[in-house]
Amino acid sequence: MAEMKRNFKDSVFTYLFSEPKYTRELYLYLHPEDQNVTEDECRLITTENILAIGEYNDLGIQVRDKLILLVEAQSTLSPNMPLRMLMYLTSAYKAYIKENDLSLYSTKAMVIPRPELYMVYTGNQVHVPEVMRLADLYEGHGDADVTVKVLRGEDDSILGQYVAFCKIADEQRALYGLTRETIQETMRICQEQGILIPFLASRRKEVIDIMEMLFSQEEVWEMTKRELEKDARRKGRQEGRQEGRQEGLQEGRQEGRQEGRQEGLQERDALYTELLRKLEPLGRGNELLAAIMDRAKLFDLAHEFGLQV
Repeated sequence: MAEMKRNFKDSVFTYLFSEPKYTRELYLYLHPEDQNVTEDECRLITTENILAIGEYNDLGIQVRDKLILLVEAQSTLSPNMPLRMLMYLTSAYKAYIKENDLSLYSTKAMVIPRPELYMVYTGNQVHVPEVMRLADLYEGHGDADVTVKVLRGEDDSILGQYVAFCKIADEQRALYGLTRETIQETMRICQEQGILIPFLASRRKEVIDIMEMLFSQEEVWEMTKRELEKDARRKGRQEGRQEGRQEGLQEGRQEGRQEGRQEGLQERDALYTELLRKLEPLGRGNELLAAIMDRAKLFDLAHEFGLQV
């Protein structure tokens, strides 16, 4: 199952830099020497993937025919980022080859955009590496490497303002939790401090909607996790009692219990995820909360969308 996307700042990031004006500003932050670049030359290649973190990066930009930028906003450092970026890059090249009707089996060498890979770090960790490398994940030596540059945005550029927005949002969330007050205070403080003023002024409603939607999704996800954990504990207790009655089959039952529990959790998890995907576009995401607590409601929703419980 794809991991539920839990950080609303990531979608605000994508929304901000999907606007042509800010796409160009981001490129110029990375390449200030290329002042002649136009908005039309900064083409988005991002695939939308708001609800789940799958194979797609948060932002991809192709500038002319020479450059692909893959940028992902992260509030925590993951040493696996170079491997994820390699997967993003592979996906981007596959799309480029298909779009330009190229052939991997041609005897003529293809000319492809050269990649630059970046991660925007929005957290508070003091010691952050400047680059992350795929080779650091190897045991021994390997012939392939990927280098991801880490950006912290410690200035008043458009990227620096986004990072400041993230830090303010984190501070307010620590104070108010997943509430509308967190959103309102984040917007107010950004306005007072001159952070992303034109963007938030013109897109205030959309940004608030994104934050509220992903807050709701995170609450549903947390509820789902708690219910799955509760089911696992309950099944463990039941199976433990059965095991006590048939101690002679202990080893076989233990193996079967682990396999059965894992399979059951995976099936339940997949059902909850599929229901959320169907309910969210209809504005009915909160119905999943009721279904998690009420098995009859779960059966009704599953029947409505043709799913098996």
